[in-house]
Amino acid sequence: MPLLEISVVPVGTGSESFSSDVEKAISLIEQNGLKYQVTPTSTIIEGEIDKLMDVAQVIHLNEIKNNAKRVVTTIKIDDRVDKPIHLEDQVNKVKD
Repeated sequence: MPLLEISVVPVGTGSESFSSDVEKAISLIEQNGLKYQVTPTSTIIEGEIDKLMDVAQVIHLNEIKNNAKRVVTTIKIDDRVDKPIHLEDQVNKVKD
């Protein structure tokens, strides 16, 4: 299952805090029934590639709707085709 890492930086909102933006993004991810993990600087989402891209677009556009003057979105995709990968497996491999 592909993994998508997304980091969204809204600029010109009048606030230095991103926590409410992260909460809104998590809500969108949960509404789509996707697994996710929040990190200090990004969120990792697991799902089918089309759904991941759709959710990433909605998260990005949501910042514009919330009056950000500029939005910088960084996306990284890990799509392994020789064997399945899952969010928990990748984390557990590092911890073991």
